[in-house]
Amino acid sequence: MAEGRASRWNVANAITALRIVVVPAFAAALLWDGGSNDRLRLVALVIFVLAAATDRLDGWLARRYELITDLGKMLDPIADKLLIGTALVCLSLLDDLPWWVTIVIGVREIGITVMRFFLLRYVVLPASRGGKLKTVLQSVAITLFLLPLHHLPAFVTVLAWTVLIAAVVVTVVTGLDYVRTAVRVRRAAALPRTGGR
Repeated sequence: MAEGRASRWNVANAITALRIVVVPAFAAALLWDGGSNDRLRLVALVIFVLAAATDRLDGWLARRYELITDLGKMLDPIADKLLIGTALVCLSLLDDLPWWVTIVIGVREIGITVMRFFLLRYVVLPASRGGKLKTVLQSVAITLFLLPLHHLPAFVTVLAWTVLIAAVVVTVVTGLDYVRTAVRVRRAAALPRTGGR
């Protein structure tokens, strides 16, 4: 089955949609009792880890069984951004993360998502390798910050901040790379088409 001919309603896209559906449950568990309930915080952690893991699963299924669709290419990064964005906002609301981190990552993610929609008339822009690394770093950093750090050794907090800073740097760098790619695509589309008859 060639790329683009797979049904939009396939198992890979269904798993991606499930990642979106669980976001409210994750947020509710994390914010309950102001984030001070360690058991519910661990529930939120489990939901986040399982949801983040489905990103690898749906991608593998799509490639393995030739279920790649334009819908999946668009839905997958949106699901990632919704899950990670919700986690960042909730952690900032709980004062576990500074707002500047959430704002920097949020502005980048929203900006790139809007840019992708504008590019749809020319090309569907899939996630790059750098973009995938960014998602992994963000997911690992959030996972660490979801832990009850006040009960854990200090080195866990240091590790969490180290991964978070790396995630912010890669987020910004890959965002600039996507913009460069978008400009190149737009310029190529604007060039007059030539060719003999």
